[in-house]
Parts: sequence; structure tokens; C-alpha cells
Amino acid sequence: MGRTTTTTTLLPIVVPACLLVVTSLASSLFPASSLLGVAPQDEKYFSGPVIACKDGSRSFSRDRLNDGYCDCPDGTDEPGTSACPEGKFYCRNAGDLPRFLFSSLVNDHICDCCDGSDEYGSGISCPNTCKKNQNTSEIRTGDHDSTEENMNKNDALASKSQVDLEDLFLKLRGLRIAVIMELGFAACVVAFCLFYRRTRTRRRHYMWKN
Repeated sequence: MGRTTTTTTLLPIVVPACLLVVTSLASSLFPASSLLGVAPQDEKYFSGPVIACKDGSRSFSRDRLNDGYCDCPDGTDEPGTSACPEGKFYCRNAGDLPRFLFSSLVNDHICDCCDGSDEYGSGISCPNTCKKNQNTSEIRTGDHDSTEENMNKNDALASKSQVDLEDLFLKLRGLRIAVIMELGFAACVVAFCLFYRRTRTRRRHYMWKN
């Protein structure tokens, strides 16, 4: 009875202590800073232990989120660093309109977000120039959608331009090969004509001598 009573008495002390330890470990493994550059509506997407790249190419563990190394071709894992040029950094801009930046602009010593959050590790001090607007919260969702849509359009245009350049390069390469072949054929024809003319001249000289 005494042992059971002691265990029952210790439970209210041990359980909260264990929860505190687990919470501390979770905070150390997955710090809030790992969500730098992540939009609030996407925080749930990055909450699991394993996260999929948004382009479906691969997945990565949560400890690789914002670790400075590009694991996803589309930059899903590096929204808060400049490791992936295709990544997108979310400026919260409290009191003003939020916006997305390409992650290549993070810590580039230029203040792009009005709250200066994109220069958290560059060592420069960005003044908060966000305009306090009470009606901002009503248009944030629409602005976020339009901003993301514009960035997707820019990505599509960039991809199309890249495809067009590759197609142009292939055409130029094919044209160059065709020109080289034609020049080679012309050179062969000229060489044959010179050889034939020289042979004919020799025959004439031989006939005159005889």
C-alpha cells in the first residue's frame, strides 16, 4: 500500500516534468527559426518530421529545413536562406501587406521586406517602414494569392524562355552542322575539279611529247 501511495503521489510531479523535457527537446530539434520565410498558411505543411518538396521530386527531414543546403530543386526546403535561387521567402510585414521574395534576395545586404525580416543574418539594420493599416488584414489573403500567382507566372515565363533558348541553341547547332557539311562537300568538289584538271593537263603534255 505504501509503495502504491508513493507512486500515486509522485505522478502529478513526474508527468509534468516529463512533458517539460519532451517540449524542450522538441524546441531544440525544431526551433521556431526553422520556419523563417514560411507563410503562416504553410506552417502546417512544414510541421511533420518528413516534408515533401512541393514539386514532388523528393522529400527531406525537418531538420534540413533552412539548413543552408538546397535539397529541393524548387527551393521548398530553403524559404529562409539564399541556398536555393528558386525558393520563396515570405515577408510577414506586420501591419502592412505581406509579400513573397525570391530567396536569393535573403541576406543580400538590401532591405526588401518593409519589416527588414529578409536581412536577419546580414549584419545590417533595416528600419521598419511598414505602413500601419487597419484594413490590411482584409486584403492580405487576396494579395498573397495575387503575389503567388504573379510569381508562378514569372516562373512559367522563365521556364518558357529557357525552353526557347534551348530550342534556338539546338537549331543553331543543327544549322552549323549543315553549313560545315556543305562547306566540306564544296571543298571536296573543288578538290576533285582541281585533281581532274591537273590530270587532264598532264595527259595533254604527255601526248604532245609523244
